Amino acid sequence: MSTSNIDSELHSNARYGYTEAIRRLSAGRKYTGQNAPAYSRFVNRRLGRYLAGLAYCAGLSPNAVTGISALMTFCAITLLAVAPPTVLLGGTVGTLLVLGYALDSADGQLARLLGRGSVAGEWLDHMVDALKVSALPLALMVGLFRFNSVPSWWLVVPLVATVSGSGLFFGMILTEQLRRQHEPTKMTSKSAGDIPLWTRSLMVLPMDYGILCITFLLFGFLPVFLIIYTLITALTLCFFVLAARKWFIELKRLDEDPKSRS
Repeated sequence: MSTSNIDSELHSNARYGYTEAIRRLSAGRKYTGQNAPAYSRFVNRRLGRYLAGLAYCAGLSPNAVTGISALMTFCAITLLAVAPPTVLLGGTVGTLLVLGYALDSADGQLARLLGRGSVAGEWLDHMVDALKVSALPLALMVGLFRFNSVPSWWLVVPLVATVSGSGLFFGMILTEQLRRQHEPTKMTSKSAGDIPLWTRSLMVLPMDYGILCITFLLFGFLPVFLIIYTLITALTLCFFVLAARKWFIELKRLDEDPKSRS
């Protein structure tokens, strides 16, 4: 089936059931970035597709799905700040974060199914993402401090996670916008060469927000959680430094290219 036929089907005003909605979502699924981590690419997007089908059958709008995603995510973040680390809390927080992330994928898929994508909706989605990137590690730090659950020096880790996470998110968004401004025909970042898809996806897996969500399922087993969270934070910081250097060099070359200024 051609892309135009798929889009025509997706944007049809006809109502259909859950199975048909999933079929159409699968047929018209949006291309994911070449460097998308494995969980986001192969797991979260599929979960989001099923949730988008449910939202479609329930008559929800894409912005409503974004709102539900934000509600689940920030409920989890609040729990981290107000409750001591237990197995029950870890299971609750991890589950809410995983569902919130899946719904974060579902809102865009639902918008495509309905033919109702909007700039305002994209803005709302990014605003929620920006807030949760900073709020999650800060809430973790507050909760662990309040209940004296870790040595005081370890609280530096979530502070580092806040800075590197927010910097990485902003850097990706800004770099993409500057690329589009200077190279409007190149809407994605440069390919990673001949590295296989699975290899690229696994290489950036530690920076996958979905993996971070799953990690909180271990919050009740605090020593294990602290080791994994510290490792994820360290790898994310390294990735941020390397990515920032790469982005700066790439954008500097655009400044030096006469064609980009014409």
